[in-house]
Amino acid sequence: MSKFLFSIFFISTLVGCHKISTQAPEKPKITVAYTTQPQSALIHIAIAKGYFADEGLEVQSSIHSFGKASLQTLLDNKSDFATVAETPVMFSVIKGEKIFVIANVEATTMNNAIVARKDAGINKASDLKGKRVGFTPGTTSEFFLDSMLAANIFTRKDIQAIPLKPDEMQEGITSRKVDAVCTWNFPLTQIYHLLGANGTIIFDREIYTETYNVAAQQDFVQKNPATVKAFLRALLKAESYLEKNPVEARGIMAKAANIDISLVQEIWSHFNFHVGLDQTLLITLEDETRWAIKNKLTDKTEMPDYRQYIHAESLKAIKPEAVKLNR
Repeated sequence: MSKFLFSIFFISTLVGCHKISTQAPEKPKITVAYTTQPQSALIHIAIAKGYFADEGLEVQSSIHSFGKASLQTLLDNKSDFATVAETPVMFSVIKGEKIFVIANVEATTMNNAIVARKDAGINKASDLKGKRVGFTPGTTSEFFLDSMLAANIFTRKDIQAIPLKPDEMQEGITSRKVDAVCTWNFPLTQIYHLLGANGTIIFDREIYTETYNVAAQQDFVQKNPATVKAFLRALLKAESYLEKNPVEARGIMAKAANIDISLVQEIWSHFNFHVGLDQTLLITLEDETRWAIKNKLTDKTEMPDYRQYIHAESLKAIKPEAVKLNR
């Protein structure tokens, strides 16, 4: 090879290497499993407003009607993050799953309730005795039902508890297969409207605070700290947007869930959309574990150390005041 040709080859090689080194790094690709329930509003907003992309994340959506199904995709290694209430998290932990809750994205005392038919003789909680009540096992529906019964001095043995999937609730009560259903929004309010004057809703704000959370596999969190922080930053941007633009936020939720905006407006004030971690989650997980053990919903007899399943470090690094865990 002549000196001239060698020089051209050497320069071309350098140029090629330079081009490669200046290319933008590929965005991390993540799959996020979330629900069409209002509690997932911050995820819907972050996607609609491009906040995940702004944080350098490429998101593939995995959308579900309720949190237990969302969490299952995480346990099956089909998603990287999942939105879910604390009850399925509790059941997963006591089954031995290695997951973390990395943040709460919503909390409420007004999401779960029992909607019933008045023509079945139900106007208040004590009227549920002997009645057929639909519930969804392994979810907040089951825990809230038992809590409501206990608050009124009776147990599940005093009713006919009928397992139903969330999408079976409406047909179950309108066809009179059940007299009442224990569920959450949006279906809760939709069923109530459908029953019209024959419907009643039984709330109790004192017995239960639902937390809605973002969960991830422990191994994923430990291996991808930058991705976890970017994800949380996007959610914090969504929280800020919701606070400043509530009308637009409700519109995003209505469109994402294919729900009439009037329904979103009706129930919106029931929810507190904030990214954080506090004692409520820890206390509720422990309360629900005692409930599961007492009612033999698990063969476990010891309380897990739930501090080992709450990852606060990433959120604390971004927004320290959002973390209020004392133990």
